[in-house]
Amino acid sequence: MGGRGKGGGRGGGEGVRWRAMSTVTSSDGSSIAYEIDGSGPVVVLVDGAMCFRDAGPMRAIAAALRDRLTVVLYDRRGRGESSDRLADPSARADAVAREIEDLGAVIDAAVGRAALFGMSSGGALALAAAAGLGPDRVSRVAVYEPPFLPDPMLSSAEAYTRDLQAALGAGDRAGAVELFLRRVGVPEEGIQGMRNAPSWEASLALAPTLAYDDAAMGDSRVPDELLQAVTVPVLGLAGEQSPGFLRKGAEGVASGAQDGVFELVAGQTHDISGDAVAPHLIRFLTS
Repeated sequence: MGGRGKGGGRGGGEGVRWRAMSTVTSSDGSSIAYEIDGSGPVVVLVDGAMCFRDAGPMRAIAAALRDRLTVVLYDRRGRGESSDRLADPSARADAVAREIEDLGAVIDAAVGRAALFGMSSGGALALAAAAGLGPDRVSRVAVYEPPFLPDPMLSSAEAYTRDLQAALGAGDRAGAVELFLRRVGVPEEGIQGMRNAPSWEASLALAPTLAYDDAAMGDSRVPDELLQAVTVPVLGLAGEQSPGFLRKGAEGVASGAQDGVFELVAGQTHDISGDAVAPHLIRFLTS
């Protein structure tokens, strides 16, 4: 079922304060859940791996933005209240194309044109969507620490892709989630604790979507060719206290874009605070 909010319509850049949850049907029939809140220029928040509207950083970020921006939160396919009708989740090109269609459907249903802010691997998807949907639907793109890697680290990304595909192909959701957790630095005792937690079953339900984030990352290099297809302004953000490779990814996006700028967020790591990132986003999206 499609949904259109107050003040929506193609070309609208200003929203009115309200809050609603609706769904829109994407091109392949998947139902994508979204909600809107705030006032001002419109931005869609794009989650990274294992996150959705009510599990991850985006709701707190939305709360920090809504006094100055109209914020669209949505559940990427297969997460939260969004369904997933992709026949073969391992088909990497199809996965990215369907997620770009999902974003286009959300933008069209909510407002018609919007900026995008993507966290981590969600930043890679946001950039792909900006290139694919074009400037008539995407006005600007901001990304926080997309994990694009320097050449010496690419072999680990290749191994992760191979092992993730094998686990998901065998129906081993627990193995897929554990691969991801190790990939992002969770120690073995932490993984064991998560396995024993009540939330573990919810994590297993999200396991197939790890393939989508991996697909969005491509070969994990900074996507120079894709960035040249993004014709709108791009902001690359990284935490001041984050590992150097995460800073390099954001810097690479900013330097590779046609119109890019890089900024450090003071005192932050990959676990970003909404109050810390909000001034950067507000300045970029309202200038």
